[in-house]
Amino acid sequence: MSSPGPLAGLKVVELAHIMAGPVCGRMLADMGADVIKVERVPHGDPTRGFVPPVIDGESAAFMMLNRNKRGIAVDLKHEDGKDIVRKLLTDADVVIENYRKGTMERLGLGYESLAAENAGLIYCEISGFGRTGPYADLGGFDLVTQGYSGLMSITGEGPGRPPIKCGAPITDITAGLLAVMGVLAAIVERHTTGKGQRVDTSLLEAGITQTFWQSAIALATGVSPAPLGSAHPLAAPYEAFETADGWLTLGASNEETWRRLPPVLDRPDLLDDPRFTLNKDRMTHRGELATELAKEFKNRTTADWLERLAAAGVPAGPVLSIGEMLEHPQTLAREMIVESEHSVIGSVASIGFPVKFSATPATVRSGPPTLGEHTRDVLEELGYSEAKIEALYAAATVR
Repeated sequence: MSSPGPLAGLKVVELAHIMAGPVCGRMLADMGADVIKVERVPHGDPTRGFVPPVIDGESAAFMMLNRNKRGIAVDLKHEDGKDIVRKLLTDADVVIENYRKGTMERLGLGYESLAAENAGLIYCEISGFGRTGPYADLGGFDLVTQGYSGLMSITGEGPGRPPIKCGAPITDITAGLLAVMGVLAAIVERHTTGKGQRVDTSLLEAGITQTFWQSAIALATGVSPAPLGSAHPLAAPYEAFETADGWLTLGASNEETWRRLPPVLDRPDLLDDPRFTLNKDRMTHRGELATELAKEFKNRTTADWLERLAAAGVPAGPVLSIGEMLEHPQTLAREMIVESEHSVIGSVASIGFPVKFSATPATVRSGPPTLGEHTRDVLEELGYSEAKIEALYAAATVR
């Protein structure tokens, strides 16, 4: 018998689209929460249009973010549509929303009005810049907030090169994870007070959170760090090196691992070089050190180096493609590739849940919903009569 998950019994209404909100919803759903995803009529979550690729007509991007959820499609421009959502929220534990500031209030779904009916409601808001401050009214996109947060100024090959975004939508994903953290903390607090609260986070704060090391440098010195390629701003050697047939990453940055490295490279002379004695010396001469190491790493294959480095206890690894990562035995051993059953397509692969629980493990219970797949079921649960449901369909209030 599969585990119901640590959040079994929790009712979550996801009034969110694209990425940050759905990431939060998927994580809660994987942990057992009943997440009801409310999509707009007629087209649903815009991620359904993020194609190609498609699998039998369904967006692969949408399916990655929305397994384990029940989906309903509602036109919130109709009063009947708003009533459906209000009824959903009267006994909900959590609502997730990532609309622009003021949108939920105009729909009559703001925190104050909902909390008056449901004092225990945890109201999670994910936005571009947060609900307070001079930029609270602005919409936010991952690319834009990577720029605002400083991430693009520290990503890339080096000074003088064009700014580069992180390849993954890091502020979107991190904001979703921060929202999960906030929701879970609010649930714990509710056990004491019986009351819910607002949980407010943003893509900007998600990006800023990723700058711990660089912000530490800037706050201490008044100088903003520049991009260093794959290198570390505080420790060396800690970067990627080209080999005879590819690339590897090297993490010999503390004194113990550093002293193990030169013998592996047949360069014991590096240990006696005063430029490289301590980390502060290696950081002062980081470019010179990288040049010396790069000459040696090009002499052997990645596999050969990784075997030698592992035997010496020097942290290192390959630079895998996404496809190679998805097939890697450690990825598979950690169940980070899982299958879910889509009602139309059948089995669909997606990324697994990244936290393992010994007693109540996260599970994949269902695939991502087709647009409006569970509308009728949810309306029946809310007490709508068959005649009323048919009228809602006829008026295109629901799909």
